[in-house]
Amino acid sequence: MRLRPIILALVFAGVFYYLTTHRPGAFTRAGWVGRPGKVEITEAAGPEGPGDSEEQNNISVYRRNIPAVVNITSRVVAFDFFYGPVPQEGQGSGFIIDKEGHILTNYHVVADARQLQVTLRNRKQYRAQIVGTDPAHDLAVIQISAPNLVSAVLGDSKGLQVGQKGYAIGNPFGLSGTMTRGIVSSIRSVREPNGTNIDEAIQTDAAINPGNSGGPLLNYRGDVIGINTIIASAVGQSAGIGFAIPINTAKAVLNDLVTLGRVRRPSLGIRSLPIGPELAQEMGLPANTGVLILQVVPGGAADRAGLKGGTERAYLGNTPIMLGGDLIVAVDGKPVEDPQDLSDVMNNHRAGEHVQVTIYRGKRRMNVELTLGEAQGQA
Repeated sequence: MRLRPIILALVFAGVFYYLTTHRPGAFTRAGWVGRPGKVEITEAAGPEGPGDSEEQNNISVYRRNIPAVVNITSRVVAFDFFYGPVPQEGQGSGFIIDKEGHILTNYHVVADARQLQVTLRNRKQYRAQIVGTDPAHDLAVIQISAPNLVSAVLGDSKGLQVGQKGYAIGNPFGLSGTMTRGIVSSIRSVREPNGTNIDEAIQTDAAINPGNSGGPLLNYRGDVIGINTIIASAVGQSAGIGFAIPINTAKAVLNDLVTLGRVRRPSLGIRSLPIGPELAQEMGLPANTGVLILQVVPGGAADRAGLKGGTERAYLGNTPIMLGGDLIVAVDGKPVEDPQDLSDVMNNHRAGEHVQVTIYRGKRRMNVELTLGEAQGQA
């Protein structure tokens, strides 16, 4: 009797084992893989090609411009704790602007470089020389000697509208020939980490990362509208906020950079004082803001145009100043409220160009035509 439960348990176990191991299809073993004689899949009708018109335009912009975009490797020498030389490499982008091998890029890409190497789309490498630099606008032109170069088409950045398409091509993180797409997110003035101010910078959400600096920002036709320069990011990578220097800013100085190696900075030839509402009221000036001419540089642009400096000696705190000079309130119709406004206007002009300066002489408002001089250290 005592053995009966044990015998019944063994019988049930045997029956269960038989059913689970000998009856086909009763149970499916874990990990079982079927191996049919032929795999049946669904294939597309033909090779994948360009889709809608938008895709076709993306491809067209890329193919048109990729031969002109280059990878720039700069080699600089830093010094360790013991003042030993430590070679370092940096990477950026640029784009060819003519058949002579001139390449436009950012100044910070080539600054302090002991050696520059340019890699083209066909992977050929060339030594490059710096032709001209414009640190104030973070621009530089370098040059290589190579055959059969393809140059980019420089567009017009004036009148860009928020919402227009933007394509960025460059070498982010050293990944050459990368294109990203976005829109023009805003047009605003921004300041680079080194203090350089970019007037009317093009903000875009096209992904820009380290290595994109100096590469082109393109419109839907594939024309260059900007030079990708900086990103706003807490982690040093794309956060959808990148900025490009307007191509018109670069075009305004290209001739100087290529022919002179520098930019002929314009100058009014004045020593000035910023005027705010309190000073304007205290001095009895007819406008609340502007730039008061304290002194004109003899033979300078302002002096030649007949602008007047101060004649009455006074003190602003412990600083001696001259009152009674002309008060500049606009240049070419653009309001001038402080020296920064005046500097911004000057950055859009070159030495030798003509401008119209709006002044108050006493209570009288008047316009004066002036030919800008070249800066020689004066204001």
